[in-house]
Amino acid sequence: MLTPNLVYSNYQCTAPPLPTWTGLWLYNNTVSCPYPSKLNLSRAAVMSKLVDTHVAVLAFPHGTHAAPLLAIINRLASASPKTLFSFFGTAQSNNSIFFSASQLTPPNVKAYNVDDGVPEGYVFVGKPQEDIELFMEAAPQNLRKAMELAVEETGRKVSCLVADAFFWFAKEIAVENGVPWVSFWTAGACSLSSHVYTDLIREKFGVGGIVGREDETLNFISGMSKVRIRDLPEGIVFGNLESFFSRMLHRMGQVLPEATAVFLNSCEELDPDRTTDLKSKFKQYLNVGPFILATPPPSVPDPYGCLTWLDKQKAATVVYISFGSVVTPPPNELVALAEAVEASQVPFIWSLRDKSKVHLPNGFLERANGMVVPWAPQRDVLAHGAVGVFITHGGWNSLVESIAGGVPMIFRPFFGDHGVNGRMVEDVWEIGVIVESGVLTKNGIMRSLDLILAQEKGKKMRENLKEVVALAQISVGANGSSTKNFKKLLDLVCSQNHA
Repeated sequence: MLTPNLVYSNYQCTAPPLPTWTGLWLYNNTVSCPYPSKLNLSRAAVMSKLVDTHVAVLAFPHGTHAAPLLAIINRLASASPKTLFSFFGTAQSNNSIFFSASQLTPPNVKAYNVDDGVPEGYVFVGKPQEDIELFMEAAPQNLRKAMELAVEETGRKVSCLVADAFFWFAKEIAVENGVPWVSFWTAGACSLSSHVYTDLIREKFGVGGIVGREDETLNFISGMSKVRIRDLPEGIVFGNLESFFSRMLHRMGQVLPEATAVFLNSCEELDPDRTTDLKSKFKQYLNVGPFILATPPPSVPDPYGCLTWLDKQKAATVVYISFGSVVTPPPNELVALAEAVEASQVPFIWSLRDKSKVHLPNGFLERANGMVVPWAPQRDVLAHGAVGVFITHGGWNSLVESIAGGVPMIFRPFFGDHGVNGRMVEDVWEIGVIVESGVLTKNGIMRSLDLILAQEKGKKMRENLKEVVALAQISVGANGSSTKNFKKLLDLVCSQNHA
């Protein structure tokens, strides 16, 4: 059943008072912005655009897609308090992200729970991504119903549709409502290009397999000369090209150029060649991040004392290990990783689910010089000066947080954008490495740790990171590219021209 989450309603808001530092607000007909360097909008410009508009936000509720979308919606809502934002996601997703973001969520953002698509009494058969397929099959109908409810409740017709890029069918919904379709790509520019250019890549390499051609590069696409075929997401030229995800992403890549705009959590300076090329592919291509630098989030609880423990460690010596909330390495790789950090005698924090601890070597927890916790405040950990390297799966959100913290990375890619992200980190930005042969082995990890923590190349990576962070900071400054792009996004999403 589709139900509104009234906790975040304009009409019954019981969330904590919104701190004044979270964005732009209007007081007594004047503009107040505690971060003028982050968002420099004139009073006249703001007042001329603020009307009673209603933006429908379609969030993909799996993985880590919904949280960054909510982050940018909160920022837009703070900048345009007369605009209502109806945020649609499953109950499980909404409960998670709105709880963690409650102190940052303006009262003009309202969450609606959409059915997860799992039929009553359904028995899962263990098929990979089964829950995602069920959700996506029912999503077009369920999201339309949700939007109808939001319109009825608010008395405002939808004036703009903001949707996760996975929802390629959002184009049809936008056309039905006669409104702009603004798409959010949750990863980086290089992985986006992989999907936009899928047909060209298939034409070049075929779809019969890549054996013997794994190391050939995409030098025929601007800005992707360092990317090898093996780095691409599965389902483009290798793997099951008829899988649900492969067909969905292929369709997405074909339809996205028709969107009114595409925006992402990055900055133009991080990938200028990709930026130039993608601007030619889309009607509007807007880098509006990094979010973590544009609007720094508050610290989160640290229930296991990670930060207190880090305070006792030497600068740039600690290994932080986390593979995100979606994937866990196979047991043999967990053993290899544990053996490597123990043999290297490095201090570490390892975020590992309790159910996976059974795979660690006997006595490891007692012998090793570190902490194994079920959860860690990752942003704060990576921002701590004691952390010297991050062993990660290589998802975009983790990559951006590591860059913001100035921490070199060791990638163990698994799926999706992990491979292309790793290639950018290792060969383009030179701020990290991919593990040898793409899997965790004791000797391979030990060599990577030594390279980053003890050798000159690791020092060079940290210097490169400082340069990257400096560019990113400029991009979110008063006259930076991301700030300018955010103003464009704000005007596009909240403008009276679409009311």
